[in-house]
Amino acid sequence: MNYIDLFRVTLPETALEAAALLVLIVDLAFLRKAAATARTGVAAVLGVAGCAVSLWAVYSAGSASLSFGGDLLLAGGGAAAVAEIGILVLTALTLLLIDSGFTQHPGEFVAVVLMAASGGLIIAAAQDLLVIFAGLELLSIGLYILTAFAKTSAKSAEASIKYYLFGGMSAACLLFGFSYLYGLAGSTNLHEVALAAVTSFGSGSPLFYVALVLVVVGLGFKVAAVPFHLWAPDTYEGAPAPAAAFIASVSKVASFALLIGIAAAIRHPFGVVHGVIRFVMAHSGPMPRWLGFEMPWTIVLALLAAASIKIGNLAALAQTSVRRLLAFSAVAHAGYILLALAWFSQRGAESILYYILTYGLTTIGAFGVVGVVERATGSDTMDSFLGLHKRNPVLAAVLLVLFLSLAGIPPLVGFWAKFNLFAAVLAVGAGVWPFILVCFAAAFSAVSLYYYLQVLKRAYVMPVVDAAPIRVHPVTLIVLLAITAAVVVCGCFPALLQNWIAGFYPTM
Repeated sequence: MNYIDLFRVTLPETALEAAALLVLIVDLAFLRKAAATARTGVAAVLGVAGCAVSLWAVYSAGSASLSFGGDLLLAGGGAAAVAEIGILVLTALTLLLIDSGFTQHPGEFVAVVLMAASGGLIIAAAQDLLVIFAGLELLSIGLYILTAFAKTSAKSAEASIKYYLFGGMSAACLLFGFSYLYGLAGSTNLHEVALAAVTSFGSGSPLFYVALVLVVVGLGFKVAAVPFHLWAPDTYEGAPAPAAAFIASVSKVASFALLIGIAAAIRHPFGVVHGVIRFVMAHSGPMPRWLGFEMPWTIVLALLAAASIKIGNLAALAQTSVRRLLAFSAVAHAGYILLALAWFSQRGAESILYYILTYGLTTIGAFGVVGVVERATGSDTMDSFLGLHKRNPVLAAVLLVLFLSLAGIPPLVGFWAKFNLFAAVLAVGAGVWPFILVCFAAAFSAVSLYYYLQVLKRAYVMPVVDAAPIRVHPVTLIVLLAITAAVVVCGCFPALLQNWIAGFYPTM
């Protein structure tokens, strides 16, 4: 291996790790006796600077790739570059929303965020099973630590233990599934594995179905798809607000970028695997069919999508905690995205990237508002938002825009994200099932409006219990207003983000 090439391709990850070490050195060596607010501010600024350097490295690397022994390990450009840029921007926004109220160790918190984000970058560009697993574990271990960072909170400790136990079991299933895929392919390269999966499906190999189930369990946990979602409500509720925002945004972007890479390896119209699919279907007799689906992973993803959409939205209706509401909402949003993965296309890949970037941005803003209200009232229940429009009109307006966008109300960006996603599924033209499931998803998207409006009803309509003003740190307010402005602008001019994402695809 050429180590110069290794350094050049992994420069974005190296920049984040160097920034994490710099944050620790500055915080522990020079600011140990400084005020908590000063330590938090310095750590956040250094972390954002590290994200900026890493962002420059992503743009500089272009479509550079790294191979070992003839097998591709990491590939830049295309969906990977879009996801990496999204991860870095969302990480920087998370760092800017950190407050000093939940921990006396802000330097360590920022360092863990940066190292977890570097795991997300690895996942987005990974083209090898071992690299994928290493990136997932680097990201996951960081998330477990972040969830437990509020050391004085029993909920934080409980959430971290549950998250860790579920994550450990899912990692074991995923690694076991990867070992079966390696046995089928004789290689850990993602494209070789995809090729072996298609041929094994055509020959009816039972080992393939076992591997498929295990991998679905492992990756289903990462995206909080039903029935692997039970960790999400407790984690979103117990984790510190910045950590919950990071989990809800950066983790989702990295995980779905990985799924796009896997789907592209199987479905890319110019790839070898696509040709094998056509050859096997033409020469091996009638292919196994599952209720009208030609491929088993299509029905698996479709079932996961339908279950996530239904259970996520219905469970959210019963919540009184806004954090848990956002957790079950995240389960439903994962279901919408899984539809586009079930009937995958290049247009679908672009729509998924559009969705995860805009959803991640909106969710960070939503958790930013929840964090401010929680610090002021000591609770995240819906009743904590009573009279918010009188206590802080700007904060209430931010909440209004972000929640309506999550519900998919035009002309906000959430509407276009869902519209593009559903249109991409219908454009595949694979029979009646995509149409039925899109109608199902659209109906439950209308249901989601009810629970978002329950929070807004308390913020704007129901009588005030405590009229004391809620003060917001100037940096937090600027970040929340910038996120809100981006949601509105990208909603009014959806082609801006769409064209930017499409511009990366010639490099694939």
